[in-house]
Amino acid sequence: MTRNNQFNPQSHPVQRVVGVDWSGRVDAAGQRRHIWAGVWTADASKGPTVKMQAGRTRTEVADWLIELAQETPRMVVGFDFCFSFPAWFVRDEHGAASAPEFWRHAVHQGWVERWLARDCPDSRFWGRARAGGSGKRPAEFSGENLHRMLRATDIDCKLAARIPEEKRQARVRGIAPKSVFQVGGAGSVGTASLRGFEVLLHLRKAGFRIWPFDLPALSAREPCPLVVEIYSRLNTGAVRKSNSLARRSYLQALRKTSAGYARLSPAVLQAALAGEDAFDALVTTMVMAERRSEFPHLPQPRDPMHKIEGWTWAP
Repeated sequence: MTRNNQFNPQSHPVQRVVGVDWSGRVDAAGQRRHIWAGVWTADASKGPTVKMQAGRTRTEVADWLIELAQETPRMVVGFDFCFSFPAWFVRDEHGAASAPEFWRHAVHQGWVERWLARDCPDSRFWGRARAGGSGKRPAEFSGENLHRMLRATDIDCKLAARIPEEKRQARVRGIAPKSVFQVGGAGSVGTASLRGFEVLLHLRKAGFRIWPFDLPALSAREPCPLVVEIYSRLNTGAVRKSNSLARRSYLQALRKTSAGYARLSPAVLQAALAGEDAFDALVTTMVMAERRSEFPHLPQPRDPMHKIEGWTWAP
């Protein structure tokens, strides 16, 4: 990666932000259709530019990000999938002391596709009709055991802190909690997450830092690109993203109040208006770019458990 010998960390903030709307689809055509990325790039002479990218598979996205990082190592990437599972599953059942260790086990020992298979005997992976199963959430994750299917960060992001333990199945601001164990059905995140582990391994091997398992090194003399877990709904807020008129109204309102949105090209806006995937990618990218000064200073996890479960970056 190209380095500047006259390095001054004060004059080198994050130079590129990439917000990726992910997909767990198994077919290459589906991946190329549904994986979208917004790319914000600093430009000292013309001002920042924003572009929309699509048409890549998961593997191709990883290789593309590595190429971008060679050009601009002070780069932050946000992926909207879960970077791990609850600690009891990672550490106690599979003996992994950290999420990266768990990724290696899951990928190299073939657990990912085994857990996603329709004949998977582990009923805790739910949401898809399986042999002998209904596809509904298992009793193990219902009632007073609901919290077992969630990581601490899922509860923090998606459940109101004041909701009593016995009422934690309630929706919060219209957003229901989702579990990485859910591998089918509306809003499921499990399939995309499991199939994202291999990409995280690939990026980490290429020198990317994955927070919170690795601390940022964006301001170092030898900077490393950074990857964070995001939750798109926290960035977009309450909007009917699946409704084209709602997306249009949302973006039109922002163009009146935000200089960054006002500068967006017609091509970028057209992509975001055309579909929910691109809309999520654009809004996430814009939020991350606006808060880019935070990323070099993301802290060490307060709780050692976060090294196992991960943590979602939130604006």
